[in-house]
Amino acid sequence: MNASIVSGFQKGLQTTWTLGKVIFPVTLAVSLLQHTPLIDWIIFLITPVMGIFGLPGEAAIPLVLGNLLNLYAGIGAILTMDLSVKEVFILAVMLSFSHNLIIESTVAAKVGIKIWIILAVRLGLAFSSAFAINLIWQGGQEQAHYGLVASTGAAPEGWLAIIADAVMKAGLGIVQLAAIVIPLMILIQLMKDRGLLKVFSRWLAPFTRMLGMKENTSLTLVAGLTIGLAYGAGVMIQAVKEDGVSYRDLTLAFIFLVSCHAVVEDTLIFIPLGIPVLPLLLIRVVVAIVLTIVVGLVWKRAEHSTRREAKATYEN
Repeated sequence: MNASIVSGFQKGLQTTWTLGKVIFPVTLAVSLLQHTPLIDWIIFLITPVMGIFGLPGEAAIPLVLGNLLNLYAGIGAILTMDLSVKEVFILAVMLSFSHNLIIESTVAAKVGIKIWIILAVRLGLAFSSAFAINLIWQGGQEQAHYGLVASTGAAPEGWLAIIADAVMKAGLGIVQLAAIVIPLMILIQLMKDRGLLKVFSRWLAPFTRMLGMKENTSLTLVAGLTIGLAYGAGVMIQAVKEDGVSYRDLTLAFIFLVSCHAVVEDTLIFIPLGIPVLPLLLIRVVVAIVLTIVVGLVWKRAEHSTRREAKATYEN
């Protein structure tokens, strides 16, 4: 048992270092950027197109903050606005598909997934779902009533305070990463040494096969579903090294997870907005399953077609 704990601890440290080299500088840069005119410029650019999704121009603010910073920043901005239930629900759906884009996309690239795939899936789902909801849902015109939320601290003043705040946020991000990843790696190593990981994979085998993936992808899926992309990436990196997860399965897993990672936590976060969260949860899960199955089938057919063409060429 001691050997398993030591091995898991070492892997946890190694994974924390691997992801920390990405998360620290990106968090630092984004924290500094929020005090520059860049975010205001992006908001100005996308404000005119908000009407396509049934949203007022000011709704660009929570969308930009949620995508460039994090989900909490987006929700905080929503709480300052007088919006209808329908408008808040559309924003919640968009932000649930597409938030914290810079950090999570960079981490995905570290695992081995192309950034453009992650961006295309997340932004595509956010925009298409908002357009569809606005078109289909005719209700929700009453004003949203927000619940109680914790107040945010005062913004730092002066560049010295801003830099110190950014460094602190980036450092806390690494501490939080280590606090999650290291115990998780120890637990996984214990399960692996006792053969429990194979049992766990067999339990989830029907679900992973339905999504077009092999059994050894199950741990990657569970990690992303429960603790999100950024922290779950540590488990994904280890799975690629030790479990032989193929690039195809890893890509399908990420397509599924970018649609509904940290699905319980992220859904509960939207409760203070006074919107129906069950439909929000169902939308994310159903879209994730359908999209992954479709991509898996298309990928499989393309591989079969390529093999047939190669065989025909060889025979000729």
